[in-house]
Amino acid sequence: MERRLAAVLIADVVGYGRLSQVDEEGTRLRFQADLREIVEPSIAEHSGRLVKTMGDGLLVEFHSVVDAMRCAVDVQRLKARHNAEIPDDRRLDFRIGINLGDIIVEGDDIHGDGVNLADRMQSLAEPGGIAITGPAYDQVRSKLDVGFISLGEQKVKSLAEPVRVYRVVLSPLAAKRAAKARRYPGHRSIVAMAAGALLLVLAGAALWWQPWALLESPSVAGRFAYPLPDKPSVAVLPFINVSSDVEHDHLAEGLTDDLITELSKVSGLFVIARHSVFAVGDDGGKIQDVAAELGVHYVLEGTLQRAGSRLRINVKLIDALTGLSLWAERYDREYADLFAVQDDVISKIIAALAIRLSEGERTQLAQIPTENLEAYDYYMRAEQAGLTYGDVATYREALSYYQKAIDLDPNFADAHAGIARIAVDVWRNDYNILWSAAVARKIAYDAAGQALKIDPNNARAHTVLALLQLVDGRQTEALISANRAVQAQPSDAEANGNLALVLAHIGNHDQATTEMEKALRFDPSPSPGFQLLAGIVFYIIGDDDRSISLMEAARDALPNAEAAREFLTAAYIEDGDRKRSLQEKTKLLALFPESNLTYYSYLYDYWRKDDLNLHLSRLQKAGIPEWPFGFQGEKADQVTGEQLRDLISDKSWTGKHRNGTQFVQFFDKAGNTAYRSANTNITGTVEIRGDWLCEKFPGYFLDRMVCGNVYRNRAADEPGATYVHVTPQALKFFSIGG
Repeated sequence: MERRLAAVLIADVVGYGRLSQVDEEGTRLRFQADLREIVEPSIAEHSGRLVKTMGDGLLVEFHSVVDAMRCAVDVQRLKARHNAEIPDDRRLDFRIGINLGDIIVEGDDIHGDGVNLADRMQSLAEPGGIAITGPAYDQVRSKLDVGFISLGEQKVKSLAEPVRVYRVVLSPLAAKRAAKARRYPGHRSIVAMAAGALLLVLAGAALWWQPWALLESPSVAGRFAYPLPDKPSVAVLPFINVSSDVEHDHLAEGLTDDLITELSKVSGLFVIARHSVFAVGDDGGKIQDVAAELGVHYVLEGTLQRAGSRLRINVKLIDALTGLSLWAERYDREYADLFAVQDDVISKIIAALAIRLSEGERTQLAQIPTENLEAYDYYMRAEQAGLTYGDVATYREALSYYQKAIDLDPNFADAHAGIARIAVDVWRNDYNILWSAAVARKIAYDAAGQALKIDPNNARAHTVLALLQLVDGRQTEALISANRAVQAQPSDAEANGNLALVLAHIGNHDQATTEMEKALRFDPSPSPGFQLLAGIVFYIIGDDDRSISLMEAARDALPNAEAAREFLTAAYIEDGDRKRSLQEKTKLLALFPESNLTYYSYLYDYWRKDDLNLHLSRLQKAGIPEWPFGFQGEKADQVTGEQLRDLISDKSWTGKHRNGTQFVQFFDKAGNTAYRSANTNITGTVEIRGDWLCEKFPGYFLDRMVCGNVYRNRAADEPGATYVHVTPQALKFFSIGG
């Protein structure tokens, strides 16, 4: 006997028997016309299956309860318009009931409790209306332009347990009025309340509107690291995997991530960022201690257990000021229902905290990232792998998972955005570890563009686009993209932090400070990478104290990060601390001996001129050399004019880099060049500008035209080379080949 989960719709004509007694044949003809002209087309449009008609009723099966609801709403709205022109004594009104539940399949027929419950719902619907069960409501409540009125738990025939029932309000305006009526009971009801209850209500209201009132006691106030925000604030603690298999850890982390991401889209909430909640989650502290450390009023905690296809999730929303639970739920579902569980949790939080959503927010929250759960599983693995980007292995692991997710669902916007995020990191930092800069740049643009084509509100994709546009020198577009990222996800620390970076680079220092402070409030225990970003923002706007503090923390966590050493070298010298500046410069040149001022001048050529000159002057004051390896050529040895032109006219250079890498480089007469070493084989163009030899290799060094000089070689340790070519990136010793 086959069983399956289905959305069941049952419709029945109100007073059909009475109408038939008056005009049996005419009533039947009108019913058949409604079936043919309204009901059946709507069933087909929404991918339903008409199982059977039952006298004056009909039974329909849908794979999706959203489709069932859309069909029901369409039918009732069309019928309402049609009935407006028909006398009351000849009008056919449908009652419709919908349930999401288990059904038994026998041939083309279906039956069982899932069907029976749908029938009970239609009997509770008003004429021309729709009634649905709680499980159906949980799936559709934010996905259609209708309202809902809860009838509470109702006892229904043949079921021992009461059932949650909701009536559908087809007019959105009426839905709002109904909701308002529930929030503001009538005068008679209010008068009936006991005086003691009224005092409790008033006290509770005071605490709700002024949650900080509880913090006036020094013993409590002293525990909170930050003042509470002026809106409900939430930290979603890492869900705990209580399965016996650690293989499911990524599911628990993925559920945590998604709840944080979705809640951070709600402008009426203040949501703590992922890294900070995982950081405090590792401490194993008490809920109220965690809330005090993060500075939030509410904490969500939960557990996850997967056994085969079953998924058990326990979740609880706690008021950290009182220690009381506001809401708790246990879900025992199929793994395929994971998104439904997430949706329900988010809705319950929003309801418990009385948050009002905009239409745009409702639309965003109603979207699911993908309908392919295997793709979603790979995406969660990618996000887990990508927590600490920084080496080839983690980049490759995350990329492989993102790509597998896209292979399974090409319309998975978040997976495309994940690839874009890695690609822009590779490109912006000139890492040739996975792709050349040009390839990384193209991948970043393409992946971000594809993500936004699928989901125009994807915050990560807008952030990536902003960074690309900033480094490309398109500051106005970068600011627009960065603002869109924040609008799409107001509580996202990364979006706010990157907006701060863009603002700093365009010279709006006050607003940059505000946005960076906001980002760090969302993420009070930021990752080393985010600390470095924040440190650079404060460095650019001239707040050296905060800059140094953040970059020191980043350096301690990432001791081989070039940017941390570079900016600390400059910040310390500006702060008058020559000793520490020297320590950082020494370590920088030990890790990256080719570091030089000319290289940084190209790398940051998108900065405002004053900011760039200030940074370079600080580095120069700290002792960073002008050219790689501290090379200084003598003017008398410089090759210029026709001699320089002759060196690149149908010539081959053979030699080695300062680091020992052997190379060959060929120049034709038309300004083209080809370079080859053990690990690199590239082509580009070359030109002479005054006494400068300038080269451009597409895909390298941010696609910049890079200029250097050629000198006759006087280095005692390279006696076999005739010349030395110095560029911002390299020091090459060579002779002219045959």
